[in-house]
Amino acid sequence: MPGFRTLDDVNVSGKRVLCRVDLNVPIADGKVTDATRIERVAPTLREIMNKGGALIMLAHFDRPKGKVVPEMSLRPVAAELEKHLGQPVKFVFTDWQQVPAVDVGPGECVLMENTRYHAGEEKNDEAFSRMLASLGDIYVNDAFSAAHRAHSSTEGIAHFIPAYAGRAMEAELRALRLALETPQRPVIAIVGGAKVSTKLDLLGNLVKKVDALVIGGAMANTFLLANGHSVGKSLAEHDLVDTARHILEAAQNARCAIILPVDGIVAREFKAGAASHDHGIDAIPADGMILDVGPMSVDRINAAIDEAHTLVWNGPLGAFEIEPFDQATVAVARHAASRTRAGKLVSVAGGGDTVAALNHAGVARDFTYISTAGGAFLEWLEGKPLPGVKALEPR
Repeated sequence: MPGFRTLDDVNVSGKRVLCRVDLNVPIADGKVTDATRIERVAPTLREIMNKGGALIMLAHFDRPKGKVVPEMSLRPVAAELEKHLGQPVKFVFTDWQQVPAVDVGPGECVLMENTRYHAGEEKNDEAFSRMLASLGDIYVNDAFSAAHRAHSSTEGIAHFIPAYAGRAMEAELRALRLALETPQRPVIAIVGGAKVSTKLDLLGNLVKKVDALVIGGAMANTFLLANGHSVGKSLAEHDLVDTARHILEAAQNARCAIILPVDGIVAREFKAGAASHDHGIDAIPADGMILDVGPMSVDRINAAIDEAHTLVWNGPLGAFEIEPFDQATVAVARHAASRTRAGKLVSVAGGGDTVAALNHAGVARDFTYISTAGGAFLEWLEGKPLPGVKALEPR
């Protein structure tokens, strides 16, 4: 993969390998309740050990802010790691105030305590970065979800020992490049969510990179206002109407087609099972709220997907958490999945709400790639450099 070194570029046999992983997993009653992130990095960890590397795992958990907080220890994660790796995982407690002793041999692994127990981690402190680097011979980053942070364990350490991408990081970077940097055109993006204000950089970058941009969710209401439509009592950012107009103008100049709802599912109250009706965008009741895009809009979006070869998706089209306002997101997700299964579409999606919506639709496994990274995925879509990725470039 040009610009990045991977495990294919290094012999780990007999080496102490520091591997940054994301183990910030949900825990209840001392047990991991969702092991998705562990499953993602397990292939990298097994490969390092199977090739004779002595594996030292670095990770953070929650935000202890430079203090030892027992409830934020990674100790419970070690037991879950053992299940997925099929071998013992030693746990090394340390408050990181001095270089910890780490006893690990080829083919073995240890999990170090929360790197954020040291105040220098989130400050990318050089002394702490050097301490971490002193524990190993090479560094492998397999935590794309933390790559947007310039911390000691994600960026600083790479200044002192050779750095490589793990398999999960490599897969993520390949998928993201395939989606926007070297895509098969036409490219369509779907962006949803509640607020334009949280996705200004994203929209500004995408209109320059994609051929068509679908705007859904409550944020579409602000664009509808910019086009002179009334949205009743729908959630909208009235102070950003001019900003929405500028984005529409930028899209026109970049020859990016903007696809806005032409009808909406409207209810008088926001609750499960609320009475709702489909209304054209020109006929939204003054006391109504648009809570999903309507069937005509779904048909229009699906037709645009049919013309595309690449899809990038971030954010649901409606209030998918509450029925019946999940119907548009589910319908479009299943259509995109069908095109992907048929080999006619490369589909890449990411963001917490997006992953939840695709799981709700039952199609997450059918997409080409699903990113579990929240902030890092969004910043990549915004066109921002990611410190943890840049650190993998050969020096």
